[in-house]
Amino acid sequence: MSYIIDRRENAKKKSTVNRQRFLRRYKQHIKRAVEEAIHDRSIKEIDQGGQVTIPRRDISEPTFHHGEGGLRHKIFPGNKEFVEGDEFKRPESGGGGGAGKGKASNQGEGEDDFTFTISQEEFLDFMFEDLELPWMVRKQLKDATSFETRRAGFTSSGSPEKLHIVRSLRAAHARRIALTDKHVRQQIRALRKELWALEDAPPSVEKTDKITALRAQIAELEKGSRKLPFLDDFDLRYTNLVRVPLPSTKAVMFCVMDVSGSMTQSVKDIAKRFFILLYLFLNRNYKQIEVVFVRHHTHAKEVDEQEFFYSRETGGTIVSSALALTADIIDKRYPPADWNIYIAQASDGDNWDGDSTTCSKILIDRILPKTQYYAYVEITTGPHQNLWHEYEQVREAFKEQFAMQQITEAGEIYPVFRRLFEKRTEGAVHES
Repeated sequence: MSYIIDRRENAKKKSTVNRQRFLRRYKQHIKRAVEEAIHDRSIKEIDQGGQVTIPRRDISEPTFHHGEGGLRHKIFPGNKEFVEGDEFKRPESGGGGGAGKGKASNQGEGEDDFTFTISQEEFLDFMFEDLELPWMVRKQLKDATSFETRRAGFTSSGSPEKLHIVRSLRAAHARRIALTDKHVRQQIRALRKELWALEDAPPSVEKTDKITALRAQIAELEKGSRKLPFLDDFDLRYTNLVRVPLPSTKAVMFCVMDVSGSMTQSVKDIAKRFFILLYLFLNRNYKQIEVVFVRHHTHAKEVDEQEFFYSRETGGTIVSSALALTADIIDKRYPPADWNIYIAQASDGDNWDGDSTTCSKILIDRILPKTQYYAYVEITTGPHQNLWHEYEQVREAFKEQFAMQQITEAGEIYPVFRRLFEKRTEGAVHES
């Protein structure tokens, strides 16, 4: 008989290999559960794990056993009612002798279905699998930073108001000690101890002569050290102050989307996945994230997430109304000194004639000087629209802050997102 022993190391959780094999086997069930979660969940809850239910009939496990070769003898327990060849009578309706408590189902699936939980990382793996994303790739964007002045020790040069007196005197004292002879200092200390002892003794002529001689000897020895300056320019110490960058921990994400009649639900679903990617990315870089939803057709409005993705609208498209509203919200609620501002705009590219010029003006004058990053995605299978051509000029003026890409199908969402947000070398700009 052969024994197969798996000696591969597991992670902190046991049976990791078996779990991965299990997830691969029931991949279709998990993907279906993940797709339902993407449709039903909020953006802020999308990166959580979830429960997956598998019908009991689908979880039978294969087993190894010996074949039926050779001669075998089997002994079965007997009974008093049946012999070989008898047929069992079918139980009457509702009268089965079993004690099962499951409920009937017209699909053959009752309460015996198997339910298990997948982790956050596993959820993201299946969520982005069709986007060729086996795991979240973490990249860093340039943080908007503020500065704080802090003490950083002492320096030998500085302005007079930063002079540290105690440190300067301590340095002067150390210098004087270092420049005098060690043996001379020891001799002076010994003579002073002898002088103090004589001063405490009873008065006498001999005592007076000794005291006078000791004082003269001490003065002669100290004459060399008195030549050293009490305080030199070399001794001066100044408080050193440095500016320390403080990365901001707050970010606001603006989701701007066209909801006019030309934006179908499939286009909105692609936009939603792009916004989800952006939120997950920012959530890994900042402690506090706020999401603002701005939708527009001929007029713009700030709405909640449900209305943003699923409310139906008809009519034309005026993109400048959404950009003007976004700029107003930034001015009122999100000062750039306190917030890292990110804006993602999704559209099919269609816009009212003459309005695209107004859009570029609002971006250049009111939005881009205050934002950390602006990403525009055009979701269309046709040629570029007038808004795209106008935005190309904006990209030339703000190469580091403004990026734009085209998406034609769901499989392009993550590659486009990666091109928009990957860490760039200085001067590098990705062309669509």
